[in-house]
Amino acid sequence: MTTTRTLGRSGIEVSAIGMGCWAIGGPLWGDDGTAFGWGEVDDDESIRAIHRALDDGVTLFDTASNYGAGHSERVLGRALAGRRDQAVIATKFGNRSDEASRRWTGADASTAYAVKSLEESLHRLGTDYVDLYQLHINELAVPAALDLVGTLEDLVDQGKIRAYGWSTDNPESARAFAAAGIHCAAIQHDESVLLDNPAVLAVCDEFDLASLNRGPLAMGLLTGKYHGNAVGLGRDDVRGQGLGWLSWFDADGRPSREWAERVDLVRQALTSDGRTLAQGALGWLLARSPRTVPIPGARTVAQAAENAGTLGYGPLSEEAYAEVERLLADVRKVAA
Repeated sequence: MTTTRTLGRSGIEVSAIGMGCWAIGGPLWGDDGTAFGWGEVDDDESIRAIHRALDDGVTLFDTASNYGAGHSERVLGRALAGRRDQAVIATKFGNRSDEASRRWTGADASTAYAVKSLEESLHRLGTDYVDLYQLHINELAVPAALDLVGTLEDLVDQGKIRAYGWSTDNPESARAFAAAGIHCAAIQHDESVLLDNPAVLAVCDEFDLASLNRGPLAMGLLTGKYHGNAVGLGRDDVRGQGLGWLSWFDADGRPSREWAERVDLVRQALTSDGRTLAQGALGWLLARSPRTVPIPGARTVAQAAENAGTLGYGPLSEEAYAEVERLLADVRKVAA
């Protein structure tokens, strides 16, 4: 069974399942008190989780300069000390933050900040290059994004990055960026069994790009562990903020009843070959396209091991995949 995939036209080989490192960054706050993190974390457990992922065959680790105002990168750098050659590091730029106060201070799409942010990320990560450097402003106007391409190509030439991409859900933005930049190798976008984005996947096919899937477990909803949660998530958790772009959880931090019912609807199909629910959701993504690379987050050894265990199962079977699509036909029609 093939357990690796390629980061598009870069040729960089990665594990078919990566590890998202947003949650291990810990708290991050907006000026208005909005939480942009996932609550307090245990750094030692985070490092053990990264080591477990590595030991289980995971090689791709996705972080960002603003996850925990840089704390995620520091933790990842500590975990990869002495093992850098075993990992492919993807990080992001475009959001300023203050590490001392754990505050997000605004977006910055300037070329100067792209260079400065990379230097800061390299320092925190304890490395002299990043494998994939991604623009982290989803709705940035295309002309502003294209202004970055020359600088990103220069960073490739300098050996400080191997490839670059954009974290955006807009297919036209992705198409313009890929067409302009020869070393653009990936588009990171929201993608899960509950939320398909065929238009972005078509762009990835058109330009030979990897599809990095953020939110592959619908921010935890597809693990099933939040079903029936009568308390809700804490106010320091981004999922309990009632943010407009986050539909999986209600403003009180409880799972959306509508989406939880859809998870229950496909549970049997996703777990029919002995996988856990989370592994089935990741298996659906692997079956969706040969370009997809899900990057589920993990804060504990158990979570990292469960996610990596998907590599042993591989893509969902054709029969199970077809059953999921039948059951979610109404969702697919809305997305189309």
